[in-house]
Amino acid sequence: MSKQAAESGSLGRQRLTTVHVRPTGHVRTAIGEPSFEYTFEGETLREFLAALFEEYDVEEMLIAETVADATAHGWAKPPEKLPGAWRKNPEGEQTRAFARVCVNGRFNEHLDGLDTELSDGDRVALMYPFIFCC
Repeated sequence: MSKQAAESGSLGRQRLTTVHVRPTGHVRTAIGEPSFEYTFEGETLREFLAALFEEYDVEEMLIAETVADATAHGWAKPPEKLPGAWRKNPEGEQTRAFARVCVNGRFNEHLDGLDTELSDGDRVALMYPFIFCC
């Protein structure tokens, strides 16, 4: 539980939410835990990440500052008309190339981005895999 949430929990200012966090790859190494429960003040992915980033220095691993930071290079060009619904979070709210944030197994940009509402017991995956080149 975040220090901020513990201190303000009795004041009733804002709802406390507890989620199950599963970091992978480099994020897991930085945090030092394969999974844990995390209580924060608020009820959105944005509020969760803000509280988590205050405690764990993993923001730079996950959040891209620019579209260029969020774009992987070297991929084949996509067709002009993409199948299905393709959505992208606004600049500054995108994940780095190869990093992902999922809520209950779905990428956050396919939900409501960082404004996705979280409920007690939701699963939040913070993924930044180890990538090796030949």
